[in-house]
Amino acid sequence: MENLKGRALKIKWCIFDVDGVLTDGKIIYDSEGNELKQFNVKDGLGINLLHKAGIKTAIITSRSSSVVQKRALELGITEVIQNAKNKLEAYGYLKEKYNIADEEILYIGDDLVDIPVLKRVGFPVCVKDAVNELKDLVAYITRKKGGEGAVREIAELILKLRGKYEDVIKDYYR
Repeated sequence: MENLKGRALKIKWCIFDVDGVLTDGKIIYDSEGNELKQFNVKDGLGINLLHKAGIKTAIITSRSSSVVQKRALELGITEVIQNAKNKLEAYGYLKEKYNIADEEILYIGDDLVDIPVLKRVGFPVCVKDAVNELKDLVAYITRKKGGEGAVREIAELILKLRGKYEDVIKDYYR
């Protein structure tokens, strides 16, 4: 746990994959061909807690969906890179744009396309139901599955390891 605390103290950015992390990975189409995604409200509050603690958030996803843009807007996630066929390039773009170092970034993924980024960041994370190839590469595997509160779990973990959790939730007790 001490290794995790050292990593957590350096985090300035949390970057999320979407399908399989912020959602359960299912892609649903309605009868008109519109794509539907189901997001967990608890994950959304976790992202808000990160923002309250001054940690910035971003999305890098290999797919493209207006639903993702809408959810990101609701949550105050301003950096959304969709259709990222090469996630490492998208990651490099964010690093350069905001002048952030690898060790200042937590990334959470679930599948093979996430490996290049997970190998670079200071705090690599995968969800419980990620493919096995990721589980040997990461510093932390969530207890929750993607779309079922894994992002909230990570947000709380980071804030608790930094000693900031009680500070960011105190307003909810008023």
